[in-house]
Amino acid sequence: MEKQTLKPKARESSLELFRIITMLVIVAHHYVVNSGISSQMITAANATDLNSLFCLLFGWGGKTGINCFLLITGYFMCRSNITLKKFLKLFLSISFYNVVIYFVFFIGGYSDFSAKELLLRIIPLNGIGESFFSTFLVFYLFIPFLNILIKGMNERQHLSLIGICLLFFSVVQTLLKVANGVRYIGWFMVLYFIASYFRIYPKPIFSKTSVWGIATVISLLLSWGSVVVGAYTFKNTGTPMQYFYVSDSNKILALVTAVSAFLFFKNLKMKYIPVINVVASSAFGVLMIHANSNNMRKWLWSDTLKNTQMFSSDKLIVHAVVSVLGVYVVCTVIDLLRIYLLEKPFFKLYDKWDVENKIKRIFISSKTETNQ
Repeated sequence: MEKQTLKPKARESSLELFRIITMLVIVAHHYVVNSGISSQMITAANATDLNSLFCLLFGWGGKTGINCFLLITGYFMCRSNITLKKFLKLFLSISFYNVVIYFVFFIGGYSDFSAKELLLRIIPLNGIGESFFSTFLVFYLFIPFLNILIKGMNERQHLSLIGICLLFFSVVQTLLKVANGVRYIGWFMVLYFIASYFRIYPKPIFSKTSVWGIATVISLLLSWGSVVVGAYTFKNTGTPMQYFYVSDSNKILALVTAVSAFLFFKNLKMKYIPVINVVASSAFGVLMIHANSNNMRKWLWSDTLKNTQMFSSDKLIVHAVVSVLGVYVVCTVIDLLRIYLLEKPFFKLYDKWDVENKIKRIFISSKTETNQ
């Protein structure tokens, strides 16, 4: 009798749709903050003009989007094992885009060749704490140990840990002007603890779609309201306060909005929709491409799309929406081509040659020899 292999259960599309929306919010954020609009074009004198307010609201959600992305990661990974294959997929995808984009801009005359710079792009660890990609790569290595910690805690300890982290790393640093006590790797861990709590200790309140839908709308309105109030403060006092309450991932509004939206989409229970899941599989690729480097930011937002030149145009809104959608679509197509032409064939050979188990056997035999 032929042995039957069970296919892995297809993942529901609700959180995959959320992943797509999250990345669109991040791209919109970069349209404003990476193009020079927020730093060069929006001044105290014009902070409350229509185009300024549109740009400020259009670009409000970058850090909130990062929170959403990490909540999705934590929710799924707290019940999953981190394998060498998973880490390699992440590492190789980051290195691939780093190297390819580096050579594209070198050939295009945007930068001079540097062996040191190339090495730093092959091994992307030089921007820990500043670059999202380097930081996320290092954070990924902590996940197996975070899972051990989570499994070793009871519910009360888990909740207490979240409470302490949120008090000192979010509430205090939002309400009081104190130095940031947690950088990105630490904050990613806090989000991981929150998402894993939702997964491991499901409560009736966590499953109320209407509650979290309302909470999402309210937190969004508060976030946007804080931006508008900040714009008027900037106009009247000259103090740049537009993004104060959403300017970093650990700010209260950035956190509450992300958590509310995450729980809302988690509870939608959408059936498996292939096109959504396929597009969502390249969401991280969209980030790796369009936010890859300063050269990419300059070429994309300044030289190609000319965002700052459109700032005073009555077509700004159309330009912003079309640009963000266009960037998302093009980057998705590029990343899907990478996945199907390079990643899948590579890891098919990886599995065929049983690389993971061979490496494990090498480490096990080395450990045995050391103990003898």
